[in-house]
Formats: sequence, structure tokens, C-alpha cells
Amino acid sequence: MTEDLSQLSFEDALAQLEDIVRKLEGGQLRLQDAIASYERGAALRRHCESKLNEADARVQAIIQCADGALETKSMD
Repeated sequence: MTEDLSQLSFEDALAQLEDIVRKLEGGQLRLQDAIASYERGAALRRHCESKLNEADARVQAIIQCADGALETKSMD
């Protein structure tokens, strides 16, 4: 579980996070394993948020108006 998160795609990180949630919800992990999984899940959540923020910034930079002009729009 020491894999460098920066190398994970959003989809892979999300899949790992979903797997951790399933295991934690199942309640079958030993305490130490549950704590380690929770820590890994928190790191994966931060990584996913970062990837989403990066994607949002890229989308904002490429929105095109009807007249062909490019403009930045907030996705909020």
C-alpha cells in the first residue's frame, strides 16, 4: 500500500477507494488493518479530489462560445 498515488489515474484511485469502503463496511478487518485502510482511503480521496480539480481547470480552459470564441466558464 505504499504505491505512489500521483501515478494513479482517477478511475484506478476511485476503484481502490470503493474497495476499501466495502471492506471497512464489512467489518471483517482487524483493527490495525482497518486503520491502515482508512488512512489509505483518506489519501485516495484527496488524490481523487485533486484529479477532479485538474479536470475542472482543463474544462474551464476549453469552453467554446457559439461564435467560436473561447472563454473560461466556471463549472459551479
